Amino acid sequence: MVASLNSNGGGGHSEYYKFLIYGRTGWIGGLLGKLCTEQGIDYEYGAGRLENRAQIEEDIARVKPSHVFNAAGVTGRPNVDWCESHKVDTIRANVVGTLTLADVCKQHNLLLVNYATGCIFEYDEDHPLGSGIGFKEEDTPNFFGSYYSRTKAMVEELLKEFDNVCTLRVRMPITGDLTNPRNFITKITRYEKVVNIPNSMTILDELLPISIEMGKRNLRGIWNFTNPGVVSHNEILDMYKKYVDPSFTYKNFTLEEQAKVIVAARSNNELDASKLQNEFPHMLSIKDSLIKYVFEPNKKVTNF
Repeated sequence: MVASLNSNGGGGHSEYYKFLIYGRTGWIGGLLGKLCTEQGIDYEYGAGRLENRAQIEEDIARVKPSHVFNAAGVTGRPNVDWCESHKVDTIRANVVGTLTLADVCKQHNLLLVNYATGCIFEYDEDHPLGSGIGFKEEDTPNFFGSYYSRTKAMVEELLKEFDNVCTLRVRMPITGDLTNPRNFITKITRYEKVVNIPNSMTILDELLPISIEMGKRNLRGIWNFTNPGVVSHNEILDMYKKYVDPSFTYKNFTLEEQAKVIVAARSNNELDASKLQNEFPHMLSIKDSLIKYVFEPNKKVTNF
C-alpha cells in the first residue's frame, strides 16, 4: 500500500484540489487514483488520447481540474525492446502525446506533473560507477542505447521550454506489492540471470505521495525522482532472500552476456537526489526505504 503524506507545503487543507490523471490502465496511474481516494482528493481519469488535442480539451472542459498528472505513455510490452520495432507508436505516445498535453495545459494555465524517466543517463568519466557522483537535473542526457530512452530524452529537452511542467525522473520503480510484474524487484526475481550494478531507484510507496505534494506546492522544472543513494541488483536480491524467501537463489552475468539476450541496451546510473531531498528532508535513503516499504511488510514469520 502506498503511504499517504499530509499537505504541509504551499496550500493548506482548506484549498480545493481536483486532479485530472492520465494513465488509468497503467501502474502509476492506478496507484495515483488510490492515493487520491485515501487522501480525499477529488480526481478523474482522462478519457482522451494524449496525441488528440481535441480530446484533451474535452477532458479539461469536463473535469475542470486544478492540476493535471500524466502517468501515460509507452514503455513497451513486455519491455522496452518493443519500442525498437514500434518507433512511430513510441514517438506518438511519448513525444507527440506528452507535448500536446503540456501545450494544452499551458494554454489553460494548468500545472502538469509529468512522470518521466531517469533512464536517459549512463555512468561516464565524470560520473563513474561507485563514485557517489550522481547526474544532476541540469545535466544533458548521455544514454541513447534504447529508442525508448531516446524519445524520453527528446521530450524532456522540449518540455524545458514549458514553465507549467514538473518533470519527475522515475527510475526502476518499486513498491511493496511483489506480485506486480511491473515492479522492478518482481522482474529481477524472475530473471534467469541478473547484472550486478548499483543504480538509483524509485520507491513509489514513499515518493508517489511526495509527487502529489509537489503538485500542491506548484513545483516546476526537472526533478530527479529517486531515493537518495544507489543499490545493486545483488543487494536487493540478498534482501529478498533474507526477508521473503530463504530458499531463493540467483545467478549473475556480465553486461556483455546480457547484451546477447536483449535488443536494446539498458541504462545504469546514479541520479543526484539532493534537490528533492532539500524540498522533502524526511526522505529515506534507497536501502532504508526498501526495508521500510518493501521488505519489512513482506517479511515471512518463519524468518523470526
